Amino acid sequence: MKMQKGVTLVSLTIYIIVMTIVISVISMISTYFFKNTKNILKDIEPITEQTRFSSFFTEEVNRSNSKILACDEHYVVFDDGVQYTFVPENKGVYRNQVKICRGVENCKFERTIKNGKDVITVTLKMEKAVEKRVDYTLKN
Repeated sequence: MKMQKGVTLVSLTIYIIVMTIVISVISMISTYFFKNTKNILKDIEPITEQTRFSSFFTEEVNRSNSKILACDEHYVVFDDGVQYTFVPENKGVYRNQVKICRGVENCKFERTIKNGKDVITVTLKMEKAVEKRVDYTLKN
C-alpha cells in the first residue's frame, strides 16, 4: 500500500480549533491593552495641559526686563502686551486670543513682591487633577 501524504480531516479540524483559541487569546489581550492605554491617556491629559501652560508662562516670565502692567484674579498683563486670561465659561486659559490650556476648573493669578522682585503665584486646578500652585519670579 502506498503512503498517503497530505492533510487529513482530523488534523485540519485540530488546526482550526488551535488557531481559533490562539486568535481569541490575542484579541482579548489586545482589547485589554487598548482599553488601558485609553485610561492612561485620560490621566495624562491634565498634566499635559498644565505643562503647556507652564512652558508659555515661564517663557514670558523669564524674558529680560519683563514687567507686570496689571494683575487681577483672572488675568495678568505684561509690558510687551501679552495677556494671560482665565475664562471660566470656556474652561480655558488664553494667551492674548489663543487658547493655550483647556479643561481648567479654576485659575487664579496673584502678584506679590518678595525680596524686591515681582512674584506671580498661579493656582491652577484642572479637571480630574489636583490643584497646583506655582510661584514665578520675574527676571529684572
